[in-house]
Amino acid sequence: MAKTILVTGPIGSGKSVVCRYLASLDFPVYECDARTKMLYSLVPGLKCSIEERLSLPWSQIGQVFSEPDKLRTLEEMVYPYVVEDLKAWKDEHGDKAPLLFVESAIALDKPQFDGLYDEVLLVTAPLEVRTRRNPKVAERDALQTFDPARIHYTLPNEGTQEELYIKIRQLICKLI
Repeated sequence: MAKTILVTGPIGSGKSVVCRYLASLDFPVYECDARTKMLYSLVPGLKCSIEERLSLPWSQIGQVFSEPDKLRTLEEMVYPYVVEDLKAWKDEHGDKAPLLFVESAIALDKPQFDGLYDEVLLVTAPLEVRTRRNPKVAERDALQTFDPARIHYTLPNEGTQEELYIKIRQLICKLI
């Protein structure tokens, strides 16, 4: 089974850019946000159950980020499906590449995901750069913490895209 690297970092740090580049190099990448959105549609009744339990229409689901109790309820309902999907994805791709990458801003803080990755790559960028990239930084930063003791590699993303790509290629050499 291939080594699985969790790619994490605060909102606007460039996790998606890093993962798109890794995918362009033919490394399998599991994008937690995209796969979760897919599961909302694939799991029969999930959206309706969420709406009912949270007393929110689906069009307003983004409100959960400012209501900790509702966010916790949503996570309790959805994470078991995400964990099973990630396990199946790893089984499918584990023999096809030396490295698998899982992109998630929150998996490091969620015990449900422990054991699903071997090492952690933290993508960082200065606050002003992240704020330029995504206006929701102030709103979402409080929801994310990154325990330095659990980080194996840090990838600063404050320069050009080509500089980032060079850093990624250098990191891959260390990981393989």
